[in-house]
Amino acid sequence: MQDYQKIMEDPPTPDPVPDSSREDDAGAAFVLESKGQWWHAGFHLTTAIVGPTILTLPYAFRGLGWVPGFLCLTVMGVVTFYSYQLMSLVLERCEKKGRRHIRFRELAADVLGSGWMFYFVIFIQTAINTGIGIGAILLAGECLQIMYSNLSPNGTMKLYEFIAIATVVMIVLSQLPTFHSLRHINLVSLLLSLGYTFLVVGACVHAGSAKNAPPKDYSLETSESAMVFSAFTSISIIASLYGNGILPEIQATLAPPVAGKMLKGLLMCYAVIFVTFYSAAVSGYWAFGNQSNSNILKSLMPDEGPSLAPTWLLGLAIVFVLLQLFAIGLVYSQVAFEIMEKKSADVKQGMFSKRNLIPRLVLRTIYMMFCGFFAAMLPFFGDVNAVVGAIGFIPLDFILPMLLYNISFKPPRSSLTYWVNVFIMVVFTGVGLLGAFSSIRQLVLDASQFKLFSSNVVN
Repeated sequence: MQDYQKIMEDPPTPDPVPDSSREDDAGAAFVLESKGQWWHAGFHLTTAIVGPTILTLPYAFRGLGWVPGFLCLTVMGVVTFYSYQLMSLVLERCEKKGRRHIRFRELAADVLGSGWMFYFVIFIQTAINTGIGIGAILLAGECLQIMYSNLSPNGTMKLYEFIAIATVVMIVLSQLPTFHSLRHINLVSLLLSLGYTFLVVGACVHAGSAKNAPPKDYSLETSESAMVFSAFTSISIIASLYGNGILPEIQATLAPPVAGKMLKGLLMCYAVIFVTFYSAAVSGYWAFGNQSNSNILKSLMPDEGPSLAPTWLLGLAIVFVLLQLFAIGLVYSQVAFEIMEKKSADVKQGMFSKRNLIPRLVLRTIYMMFCGFFAAMLPFFGDVNAVVGAIGFIPLDFILPMLLYNISFKPPRSSLTYWVNVFIMVVFTGVGLLGAFSSIRQLVLDASQFKLFSSNVVN
């Protein structure tokens, strides 16, 4: 309540980092048009956070064990919820003072008063968003390949061909002009995430309780150094699962006034997170222990021997995952689209005018083809993404929001809020550095398996 009182009491001040061409900014007017309700923000947030990467949670528990795994999953959830709420309050405060920010980079540059922070944020966002776009197409291609190999065991199609199919689908879907226009797709995405989570949980319970169930061993690495590296890799994985890095852009889609709306969206999102994250982590780790694969579906469908769950159930889960991957790729592409349209579109002409439609079609097609090409060329992108997650999500989601809040609201140095924020920043700076080191180490260890344009994904 005190935060909202501060927002209301502070007089409007001019924007020290003005966007003098906001009225001519097609990226803002078109891609980030502000028409959404709080539940639409909840759909967008859920799609940005709750994705097929939750199927790596049993693997993350494998590096931590039961108690540290639960503790890490819970702490990360509490910290990110707190972090996103702080960032939302900072955005609301800036809006009340006459400086409405719709982009993360503008917010950071304004509050911190630094031009280099603008470029730091846009660099990190671009790395994350392009990485997720590539990863979504790669995993969609892999899902298609899995379905094909089960339907046609002697088929000759290669992974890159399925990636090309996924890319074409993304090119078509990417022509939806605005972030707000994804609201129905992202509602379906939310339902899909619940659907495949329940299917995978059921499959893990079936596999773990069957007569031929794999032995349950929950021991950690025997070497102390390997145990430490595995633990920090797992922490990095869990941190990246909660990350999104585009909260300001999502909040920008809300119809003003936005006060309090983002909190409702966050509560919706974290209700889904609670159901999906914990159930996937517990069931998968219970069933497979320290033999959990980096994708629990791989554990349920081993390369040798029969599947450990009904084929129809696993097939349906893969279809749900495939469909949600398209929604995730679209959400994380919006930052790239608004950057492109800020320079290429003319806001004075209609969103669907020939003048704006042709550049949108060409530029978005080129962007998706770029992502598809790298997905085909680098089918070991999981390790690269782990590094990007450690050096990207942690600064944007665990450090900057606390820094922005402390500078914006200026809580007294004697206050608990100030020191909690400082503590979180210091701890997660260390976690990010150690996570990046562990992820790079894993990348080096897996390098011998890498092969450009391979027909198999290195997990």
